[in-house]
Amino acid sequence: MPHQGPLGGCRSYSGQCGCTSATLLGELWNRGGGHTRWSWSWRGFMSTWIPLLSTGCSGVCQTRRLPFGFTEFLERVRSQGVALHRSLYRILLSGYVRAGKFNSVIQTFDEMVTSGCREFGVDYNRFIGVLVKNCCFDLVEKYYGMALDKGFCLTPFTYSRWISALCQSDGIGLVEELLADMDKFGCFPDIWACNIYVDYLCRQNRLHDALKMLEKMGIKGTDPDVVTYTTVVGCLCDNKQFAEAVELWEEMVRRGLKPDTIACGVLIFGLCKNDKVDEAFELALRMLSLNLELNVCIYNALISGFWRSGSIGRAFKIISFMRKNGCEPDVVTYNIVLNHYCDNGMVKDAEDLMKKMEMSGVNPDRYSYNQMLKGLCKANQLDKAFAFVADHMEVGGFCDIVSCNILIDAFCKARKVNSALKLFKEMSYKGIQADAVTYGTLINGLYSVGYNNLAEETFEQMSKAQIVPNVNLYNIMLHNLCRAGHFKQAQEIFSQMIQKEVSPDIITFNTLIYWLGKSSRAIEALDLFRDMRTRGVEPDSLTFRYLVSGLLEEGKVTLAYEVWEYMMENGIILDRDVSDRLINVLKSKNK
Repeated sequence: MPHQGPLGGCRSYSGQCGCTSATLLGELWNRGGGHTRWSWSWRGFMSTWIPLLSTGCSGVCQTRRLPFGFTEFLERVRSQGVALHRSLYRILLSGYVRAGKFNSVIQTFDEMVTSGCREFGVDYNRFIGVLVKNCCFDLVEKYYGMALDKGFCLTPFTYSRWISALCQSDGIGLVEELLADMDKFGCFPDIWACNIYVDYLCRQNRLHDALKMLEKMGIKGTDPDVVTYTTVVGCLCDNKQFAEAVELWEEMVRRGLKPDTIACGVLIFGLCKNDKVDEAFELALRMLSLNLELNVCIYNALISGFWRSGSIGRAFKIISFMRKNGCEPDVVTYNIVLNHYCDNGMVKDAEDLMKKMEMSGVNPDRYSYNQMLKGLCKANQLDKAFAFVADHMEVGGFCDIVSCNILIDAFCKARKVNSALKLFKEMSYKGIQADAVTYGTLINGLYSVGYNNLAEETFEQMSKAQIVPNVNLYNIMLHNLCRAGHFKQAQEIFSQMIQKEVSPDIITFNTLIYWLGKSSRAIEALDLFRDMRTRGVEPDSLTFRYLVSGLLEEGKVTLAYEVWEYMMENGIILDRDVSDRLINVLKSKNK
């Protein structure tokens, strides 16, 4: 009975990996005299074994699995002390990669490196490419070092994929080293890697480095494309360098690149956002002269910009112009106009616009309804606003926390706090969770009508609901507690604020300093003044006014003068009445 190979000789296998059958591996074993020693000639070795292993790996691409018995066969080969040829290692590595056996890939490459067979740069490039794809950057560095030690360098493609991956994983320090290596080897990343690197630099606001990279790309032969220019133009706009942004955009056009809507939009959005709508309009005309199509987003940016600048007529002209050019206004366009009407008390115009939207087939969205509600409240039409919520917003499912906050704020300003409380209680029944803005608005309203105890109870209720107050709400609490002379409670609230990591702002400190000064506690106010500077909050003219006034009230003239000197050193001018008072006190003291 002939000796059976590692697969049992006749056990059939087919259909999983593209091999004709696993008996081929067994047959190969028998041909080689597996029961004694391998006795093939190198010619037979290369002509029989390599094609067979190649066949074994070829189907892996479809199934992501190694052939049945493949691993056992290799172990039997190795046990015979046969050194694998470089071609076989490459076949094995390819098979393991396709099968997703990552650990086997590393093990096989290490075996190839230490086996004594000759390696080439292509082997390191392929292997490092696999490591990069799997984000094993520590291993990539290790094998990259080995490749350099053996006199190999990576191809521009491998470098580019590695640089791209590092930029996306925040490994920028190594990227700069790799760029230096590439420069030494006379190569440069491809456009894909360059764009990812430039984007990373811009996201980190390293504008100078991004501009240098842009310049270097042209010198090294990897010409910047529309994506490169768009990224840097956006960064220039973020840094308010609009002249440079426009110049770079013009350079892109001069080089024969046709900007897309993103490239056009980035610059126009940046200009409009920073109140340079006239420059944005000129650029839009330039785009039209180049036969570039403006989309609705670009038109909306221009309309919004003109509206903010008070050029209402020009905003309406843009709307007419966009229609003539086949670009119909969308819900954002209508919302821009609606916002203007509501902010300026033009309620009738806003109502007509809402009807026009529906007639034009543009359905108002949640923002539209909340703007309309805000307009009604601002015009003090509270009954109509409440009816609008019931008849339109609740029916359409548009009533949300923003809507409730608008109504509660309107009720509180109209001193209809009981109506605000009623709505506050109804919110939970409607499944709307109150937020810090809701509580802050309601608490401020309760304090304004003298419901101090109820305001403090509401604040406690907020804490039980595990809603962290924002700085505005803390300021409301501190102001009202100090005004009532409850400094101990105010101190507790301030301590809670620090504990919950809500950073005090200038209003927080000014409130406390003002009331401490009013209560003849100017030394505590001075300590708080020092504390605010320690926390990085810069005092303003009100801070000094309250502090100096409090110190003078208590006769602390020397301390008041020291504070005044600090002001002068920092270029802050004290109010005329307080400074005159300080000078008069100093004169009378020196007599």
